[in-house]
Amino acid sequence: MSINPKSSKKFNRLENILIIGNGGRENSLAWAIQKNELVKKVYLIPGNAGSARINKCERIKININNKSELVEKLNFLKIDLIVIGPEIPLADGLADFLRKKEFKVFGPGKDGAKLEYSKSWAKEFMEKANIPSAKFWKVNSLEEAKKIINLSSTPLVVKADGLASGKGVFIPDSKDECFRAAESIFNGKFGNSGNVVVLEEKIQGPEVSVFALCDGERYILLPTAQDHKRLNEQDKGPNTGGMGAYAPAPLLTEDYLNKIIKEIIEPTIKELNNKKIDYKGVIYFGLMITKSGPKVIEYNCRFGDPECQTIMPLLDQNFVFLLEKCSMGNLSGNEKINNSDKVSGCVIATSKGYPHEYKTGLPIKIGEVDSVDCQIFDSGTALSKKGELLTNGGRVLSIVCQDKDFDMVFEKAYKNLKEINFDGIYFRSDIGHQVRANFSKKN
Repeated sequence: MSINPKSSKKFNRLENILIIGNGGRENSLAWAIQKNELVKKVYLIPGNAGSARINKCERIKININNKSELVEKLNFLKIDLIVIGPEIPLADGLADFLRKKEFKVFGPGKDGAKLEYSKSWAKEFMEKANIPSAKFWKVNSLEEAKKIINLSSTPLVVKADGLASGKGVFIPDSKDECFRAAESIFNGKFGNSGNVVVLEEKIQGPEVSVFALCDGERYILLPTAQDHKRLNEQDKGPNTGGMGAYAPAPLLTEDYLNKIIKEIIEPTIKELNNKKIDYKGVIYFGLMITKSGPKVIEYNCRFGDPECQTIMPLLDQNFVFLLEKCSMGNLSGNEKINNSDKVSGCVIATSKGYPHEYKTGLPIKIGEVDSVDCQIFDSGTALSKKGELLTNGGRVLSIVCQDKDFDMVFEKAYKNLKEINFDGIYFRSDIGHQVRANFSKKN
């Protein structure tokens, strides 16, 4: 059965929402969206084993690359708004295609997604707009990389130019490590994403994440967050997709956030407009707070994970209205995020071996968990034929809690983690160490 997309205007607003993606980010978006009383159904393509446990949610098994089947299904379901979670379909131009079919889509087109899928393009973008960032070199061969590394007085950060699931950034402590990182990228560690390498000067300072919902011209900011990218405690070990987060970030005072708005956020949107890029989606600003001021480490064209899981419980039921307004280019500029008076924290439980090789298909046991202001968002899970919950990824579960202070938040989160078990479960015990008063006393 096929329905003309134009006829969707006859239906009530926001009854049927579609979220594309299969991780904890998409589950937390679904959880936040379903809170709105107008929303009747939230569909996820493909979602994961935890998606169906969320109120009003249903998984759809369909290949998003089969465009004709996808459009027919979305018309049949009378989808009122599409939210694209991951970066790959955005980089592939899925938002452009769906907009041409007259669907409302929250997510940038392929031109806007280039902020994330080409680090060298993003660095050149920042340079042209005078947006503060680290000095960089774009290199096309290992020989060229070695010359620049040898000339540098300090080890450089080494990045694969393209998408690498958050694992394409290396922060070496020596020049030899720089060489090995560049060599591994050029030798195909990340496939075509490593055809170009970006070398950057190493800058110092705490990292923070800022998210702007953008309608092409105007924007509204979500609560700020701090992510923990390194695998091991004390922020050691390889970069991962994120081991935990907390929000809001106390480090960003109102005055400092205003500085970021003036020097980074507004110039970014202005430069997108200069390039005739109609950016309707979220812009993730990965920032470092250096002694000389805030600098952009990276842009993402989607919600960060696990920051998204951390932030969503702080938002009220009007969140979905903001997504729709952005999709239609209809932000007034006067909208307010009705933040909770609580704070939020997230700890990621991963498979043994992540972010490298790991096993999947391991049974997950969940005991008596605290459900008051606590959520467990499945990140990488599947169901066996018997309906048993199994691991199905490197990052398996997002354990999220809220309370009046961060000590109480993480006390609840780690208490819940004691009730969760699968073979080889791993998590950091120091997530939020920067804001946990009790943690600093114990250590």
